[in-house]
Parts: sequence; structure tokens; C-alpha cells
Amino acid sequence: MPHAQSIGLGLLLGILARVSMLRSDYRQYPTYPHGYASHLFLGIIAAVVGSVAVPALFEREWTAVTFLVLVAQQFREIRSLERDSLKALEETQLVMRGSDYIESIARIFEARYYIVIFVAASAAFGVEYSSVATGVVLGAIAFGLGAALMRVEKLEKTVKIEIAPVNIKGTDIYVGDIFIMNVGLRESREFILKNALGAILSPKTETARDTLASLGQRQAILHDISGILGVKKDLDTPEFTPIARRDIETGRVAVFMVPAEKDEKVFLEVVSRVPVLESARGRSLRRSGRCC
Repeated sequence: MPHAQSIGLGLLLGILARVSMLRSDYRQYPTYPHGYASHLFLGIIAAVVGSVAVPALFEREWTAVTFLVLVAQQFREIRSLERDSLKALEETQLVMRGSDYIESIARIFEARYYIVIFVAASAAFGVEYSSVATGVVLGAIAFGLGAALMRVEKLEKTVKIEIAPVNIKGTDIYVGDIFIMNVGLRESREFILKNALGAILSPKTETARDTLASLGQRQAILHDISGILGVKKDLDTPEFTPIARRDIETGRVAVFMVPAEKDEKVFLEVVSRVPVLESARGRSLRRSGRCC
């Protein structure tokens, strides 16, 4: 076959790109074995699309190119599939992800397949235009660019995170000086005082203030810390539900939870590594010129 090298290299680098982007953690990126199988299979299809499209262009096989473009467009459905899957899991979560977090995860899944197509097409173009070595270099550059574009900002870059004491004043629960909720049962208040953890998140910029104001961003924080530390909560104990309460005057956010494992160090680390969601990036402040 005259284009065997370009197709083969594009297919190989595309598959390797998808394998390197597989994730398995508490956010289910994916977590279960069938998730690996399905996403690897879809990654192979994406690599085939990218690697075959370039030789088809060189041969001016416009019908084949049109067909491949139609196939590539079907990867838009991956976002819907992931969104529906994660929403179905929400019903069984003690601490939900929230719709903003789910949409962010679904977008990332979709974008990964476009990166695979880009890597495979770049590698195939390098072979067709010059040599296998050029194809490898172009494929590596394409993957590097894709990885840079996919890099997710962490909360610690724009928010100062500090442990704060959980206080009880009468029947009111406070984290630092921020009111959390009212708890009537004395036994519950004593349990909270003994087991709860709290943190204060202070925005470093006006954009970060807008980020912390997002309900979706706060729900993502609560879900992540609950996924790592666990939560001492059941359906009949709503007073132990993790809460992120905002101080309207200062823009600070108090995070309260009753973890299964009380570890302040891990608690701070998990909060600092929560991704900043696209829906909570403070675009309104950027447009108004108040923040860079």
C-alpha cells in the first residue's frame, strides 16, 4: 500500500495519545473497567479518522474525505453520552457533583478525541510530506499543543486556602467568622464540634471572587473533598451535609464538612487541587475591563 506508513504511524500515535490521556480517579475519568474499554475503542476510531484523512486528501478522494468528516462530527455525541452517564450516577451520590462539574467533565472527554484526530493527522501529514521521522516529530508537537490547551487551572492559583476552626455559638455553626447553619439537636452539635473540618477560601483577585460566587464551583469543591475524605452522613442526617457558604461582603467562602477521615493536610490539598470550572471563570469581569 502506498500510504501504509502514514496511516500506520498516524494510527499508532493517535492510540498512544488516547492511552496517555486516560484517567482513573475519584472523579471517574473513567473509573470502571468498561470505561477503559469503551474509550480505548473510540480512541482507535478517532486515530483511524485522523490518519486516513490525510492520505485521502493527497489522493484527492473527496468522497472519502467527506465521509471521514461526517464520522468525526459524531464525536460530538460523546459529550452527551458522558453527561447522561454522570447525571444518572447523581441519584446515588450523597454529595452530588452538580451540573456545572458534569458539563466540564463531558467537554473534556469530547475534546480528547479531537486531540487524537489532530495527532494522527499531523503524524500522517509528516510522513506524506517528508519522512517517518518528520511524522513522529509533528505528532509529538501536536500532542504537546493539545495537552497545553487541555491544561486545567487549579483553585490554589487564584484562591488562598486556610484551615479555620469550626465554632458553635448557641445553636449556630460557624467556620471562622462565617455562619454555616443552625443545628437544633445538642448531640449533633457535639458530634460536629468533635469531628468537623472547616476552611476559609479567600479570593486573590476580582476574577477569583467571581469564581467562588459560582454555585457550581462550590459544589465541585464539596464533591471532591467528600470523594477523598469520605463523609459521615446518611439520608437522615442532613445536618452533616458538606456546605460551602459565601460571605457576601468579602467574597470569602467557608467550607464545612464532617469527614470520615479527619485529616487537615489532605483536606487542604484536595481543596487546592479542585479544577476551576469553565462556567465559573469570571468572564463578566474580563469583559467589563475590571480584571485581566
